[in-house]
Amino acid sequence: MTPDLRAGAVRDRLTAPVRRLVAEMVIGGEARPSALPSPRRPLDPVVDCAAYVGGKRLPGQLDYRRALTAARASGGFVWLGLHEPRASDFAPVARAFGLDDLIAEHAVNADHRPAVERYDKTTVIVLRTTRYVEHQELTETSEVVETGAVTVFIGPRFVITVRHGPSGALGPVRANLEAQPALLALGPWAVAQAVCNQLVDSYVQVAAAMQADIDTVEEQVFARYTHDRIAHIYQLKRELMEFKRAIAPLQHPLAALVEDRKLLPKEVGRYFGDVNGTLARTVERVTAYDDLLASVLQARLAQVTVSQNNDMRKIAAWAAIFAVETFIAGIYGMNFEHMPELQMRYGYAGVWLVMVVVAIVLYRGFRRNKWL
Repeated sequence: MTPDLRAGAVRDRLTAPVRRLVAEMVIGGEARPSALPSPRRPLDPVVDCAAYVGGKRLPGQLDYRRALTAARASGGFVWLGLHEPRASDFAPVARAFGLDDLIAEHAVNADHRPAVERYDKTTVIVLRTTRYVEHQELTETSEVVETGAVTVFIGPRFVITVRHGPSGALGPVRANLEAQPALLALGPWAVAQAVCNQLVDSYVQVAAAMQADIDTVEEQVFARYTHDRIAHIYQLKRELMEFKRAIAPLQHPLAALVEDRKLLPKEVGRYFGDVNGTLARTVERVTAYDDLLASVLQARLAQVTVSQNNDMRKIAAWAAIFAVETFIAGIYGMNFEHMPELQMRYGYAGVWLVMVVVAIVLYRGFRRNKWL
């Protein structure tokens, strides 16, 4: 019997006792009015909620309490997705799933550092979401990377994903998993792995897009004719540092999670290993970008310093040329009555000749030494 057929048979056996329970909770038919889910309010943080048994989603629109009841009765699990819940929104969820206040704090705070933490039977994975912001030209105010947060709560019979920020939507992850019942049948950790994989893949995409920006800046800096602006390089480096802070702290906790044989199911562990390898390569790539951008910035600063030195040399050269002319003019501007040159017929022309010759000699000398 193939794995899909076996999963189907197990699902049929597991869901048979709860079909009546689910039927009473779904919308439509002759369902009791009390079983109808309450209409979603405009700011409802619940994006989607479903119970899965044997890799298949139970039919109907279930709220998280009824989905959890159905999952426990059938040996399945619940996947509840939330978007930017408030403390008052998450409090009843925490009570329903048995989460304490310390764990609940992760759900409403979007500023947590990426980490993997254990609380009794619940594991919390905090990840940062990233998105590359398209821009026509890199300026000193350009936003290059937009970040958010996703927190994943994994329990024996549930997985809760809480997203903050516009990036990192998990709808495609859910659709992809529901198209692979054999993988979804592995339980809550399969969902956690799929979420981590989705976000790490987005890191790779953002890193590739930022490489194009870095290449553009590098070409501008070493071009024959370049502008004097440096602020846009600082801005790109600042955005790169924000991206690095979003992904680098996850490397060690994720590696430790992969090594935890008691926590991860064996079938899911190898998938997490692949995610960890991709994350490690991306962090190394971003670190190399940081070093490269620092070198580009130093090169631009050196160019500015050399340019300033050249300007100062030119100013000094022209000042030296005119100093001689000023000296001669200053001598004849003293208005003494008895000056021998004043009575010479060609004295005026001679002085001009001396001044022009000295200026030409000095100019040629400075040109030969590349001061002018």
